[in-house]
Amino acid sequence: MALLLDREWVDRTMIGVDWGTTNFRAFLLDAEGNIRDRRKAACGVLQVADGGFGKTLREQIGDWLLQGENHVLCCGAIGSREGWREMPYLPCPVTVADLARNSVAVPFLAATEARLVPGVGFADADGVPDTMRGEETQIAGIRAALGPGAWVCLPGTHSKWANVRDGTIVSYSSHMTGEVFAALRAHTIFARTMCDAPVDWAAFAQGVTRSGQGGGWLHHVFGVRALCVNHRLTAAAAPWYLSGLMIGHEVRAALPGREHVHLVGEPVLAELYARAIQMLGGEARIENPDAAARGLALIGSQVAWAK
Repeated sequence: MALLLDREWVDRTMIGVDWGTTNFRAFLLDAEGNIRDRRKAACGVLQVADGGFGKTLREQIGDWLLQGENHVLCCGAIGSREGWREMPYLPCPVTVADLARNSVAVPFLAATEARLVPGVGFADADGVPDTMRGEETQIAGIRAALGPGAWVCLPGTHSKWANVRDGTIVSYSSHMTGEVFAALRAHTIFARTMCDAPVDWAAFAQGVTRSGQGGGWLHHVFGVRALCVNHRLTAAAAPWYLSGLMIGHEVRAALPGREHVHLVGEPVLAELYARAIQMLGGEARIENPDAAARGLALIGSQVAWAK
């Protein structure tokens, strides 16, 4: 599906960078928002020493810069307090135009303008704040697929469920599912009773089903250990049961009234969420995994570049 790029974005190219806490992904984008080249490196924000973000960026995309590219737009954790410059969280509702207008230039090369996309903030009904960095750009990248109104789920370390209306992020909620799963899997007694194995869809479905039963999340989590001790879960099946349990709890909290969901994420994780959503009565559509690149192109087409 074609991107809805600004009409003045004619004969321009740019470099888009999705720079997270652990990974760096860069895209060489043409005037239509298509990816001409790409690269990925394990030099996320937390791996960059002494604030050397400009140096790291040059190391990763220097050849593209030598080709004459002079616009670089970055999103993600690079705009956090651990990143190049702490960017504000724009309060919902937030449009693509808001993201472009509030992007900020950071010191880089004399002939090249590098800018950071701001994050998006929201407070729930009880006034507790929520934060988003990077997912707003992914949402922009699938805007054309959403129609006048949609719910978007972005599974990951901190999953997001966003209410998007006419391309505007109206509200969202974050769920720490991925990080808590990783912590339980590697840093608790579960590490002794689980092993890495291909997806066990039956075990995953059992976990999703268990998430709807009584006793609460903490009781359910301990049950994973008890099932292993009683030889009712194998070491290969246990992590997928735990995954189904945790994703099931998240989906049950987020899905009511949101029966059709657009999913953006790494393919295997997106498929896990799609299965859980379908098991719990919803419909799920997995969108383009290059949503971040497409969103950077769309936002970049509306930035008032100085150079």
